[in-house]
Amino acid sequence: MRSRFFFAIVALAAGCGGLRLTMVDSSYQEPSNVAVFFTVDTSGGDPVGGLEATDFKIYEDGQLVSPDESQQTIINPEVAAEHYTLLIVDMSGSVTESDQVGLIADSAQSFTAALEGVQKVGIYAFDGSEELHPIQPFRANSAGINRLRGFRTRDPSTNLHGALLQSVEVLDEAIAQGENPLRFGTIVVFTDGTDRASRVSFGEMDSALDNSGYDVFAIGVGNEIDEAVLNDIGHSGYVLINDSHAIAAAFEAISERILGFTKRFYLLSYCSPARAGIHEVTIEAVVGEQTGSLDYEFDATGFGPRCNPSRPPPFDMSGRNVNIRGPARGRIEVRVEASASASAGGSAEVEVE
Repeated sequence: MRSRFFFAIVALAAGCGGLRLTMVDSSYQEPSNVAVFFTVDTSGGDPVGGLEATDFKIYEDGQLVSPDESQQTIINPEVAAEHYTLLIVDMSGSVTESDQVGLIADSAQSFTAALEGVQKVGIYAFDGSEELHPIQPFRANSAGINRLRGFRTRDPSTNLHGALLQSVEVLDEAIAQGENPLRFGTIVVFTDGTDRASRVSFGEMDSALDNSGYDVFAIGVGNEIDEAVLNDIGHSGYVLINDSHAIAAAFEAISERILGFTKRFYLLSYCSPARAGIHEVTIEAVVGEQTGSLDYEFDATGFGPRCNPSRPPPFDMSGRNVNIRGPARGRIEVRVEASASASAGGSAEVEVE
């Protein structure tokens, strides 16, 4: 049985009806399996999750393919993709000498628990030292979080730029060890101050984050934070709070955003009725009055009956860091207006601009 990759993507288009579909990967194999991995966002940049197979229409050469005939289905994306989130926590002298360590550790543990069902989460700490300090490697539990509670600062300064630069390397290495063909990464940084160590320039750090393609979120607490700098660091969004008691609410807001990004991925599979030749396929998402579509071509040479649409697609098993950023990049600013009452069980207001 042969398997081949789509040889050409003809167009990648956002429908004019308010939804944007973005191709991640695509594949086909005999007998007549076609699978497309893509994201769905609103035109305003919000991720769209929770869609079912019936929310999509498939057209071949402009003609609607019968859902019953094609047996179109959504395969669990975890068979093709892995998501990694690296949390780096500022443990410089200003943090460890305060009364925030327990609250930060609790918030980091809740953050990990919220994501670990759909992501692999790693936690590292940084201070003024040249290197990051491993707290919890990428794995499916948060047992290592207690290392954060007992962390002892080696250098009381703040090597924020260096920590972010190294976080790209750490995440690259973790992703390289993954098992699934498609892999996505997110970096989250918590800090109470700006870079003081001056080991790495802002430009060098910013270039590394930009070239990585990873989503990057920043959480800043205290009056020492320059909001403009926090915005520059948080390529995908940032949270700024003045009250340390709202740290838990800030972590929760970011975890919800990351989960939203994760749930916008769809692996749509169907059995093509085509039996030969090259065909143009359009996948259209319909959510209420909002629509969006993407187009591509595939070759049906050798196609035949007995297709099983639930069969996992033969994506490139060499493993790739796909680096599909969330839609917030460059356009959306995430801020949390939170107070002590929010961390005590109240709600945190999230503004998306």
